[in-house]
Amino acid sequence: MRTVEASERIIVPLDVASASAACDLVCALKGHVGAFKVGLELVHVAGFDIFDVLCAAGAERIFYDCKLHDIPNTVAGAARAIAGFGVWMFNVHASGGSRMVQAARRGISEGIDGRCSAAPLLLGVTLLTSLGAEDLANELRVDLGPTDYVERLAHLATQNGCDGVVCSPHEITAVRERCGDDAVIVTPGVRPAWASANDQSRIMTPSEAVRRGADYLVIGRPITGAEDPVEAADAIAREIGAVSTV
Repeated sequence: MRTVEASERIIVPLDVASASAACDLVCALKGHVGAFKVGLELVHVAGFDIFDVLCAAGAERIFYDCKLHDIPNTVAGAARAIAGFGVWMFNVHASGGSRMVQAARRGISEGIDGRCSAAPLLLGVTLLTSLGAEDLANELRVDLGPTDYVERLAHLATQNGCDGVVCSPHEITAVRERCGDDAVIVTPGVRPAWASANDQSRIMTPSEAVRRGADYLVIGRPITGAEDPVEAADAIAREIGAVSTV
């Protein structure tokens, strides 16, 4: 687990339907959290200019949660374009296979060729936190439990060009053991004890996720839906900091 300031471990998703609403969140929370996550809803509403708009509003680090999953050539082209957006990190579905992950890494290299900007981190998405053991067995017909499935995909991702993975907090320990200390682990499905689970089934508190070795935590509605988002973010940072200093 990396040595990171407690607040910098928090990534807030900008799951809103307008650029102005996203900018409002950035303006309110910058300096209190480490990064902001841009997903498909915001990009489809506001267009790819949203990255420049958010940077101008004060978002120093952006995680583009695009979850690329396509044939290798298509993913390479998309990664090449994303590398020019100036984002901090973006992701691909590890289930796309080794050739697809390698293509994404190649696309990044081509996209930053000759640029002064640093290459974005590439993450492999393992298993969505909305899915559990029954979904794997009954719908996807996967003969592995969530931990084994995530561990296998995490290894595939990091062996083929990913800097780290996105996984549920319940798989952090297994992923760390399989992929090593250098792998970046980004963890959704994190909720303080005082917040509801919403639509995620495999969740954990921020303190426990950090204790298990998560580098970064994606925390949305407990912050963005709070009466005072800044105080909510600060409270979570204090919880994380208490673990980090133990």
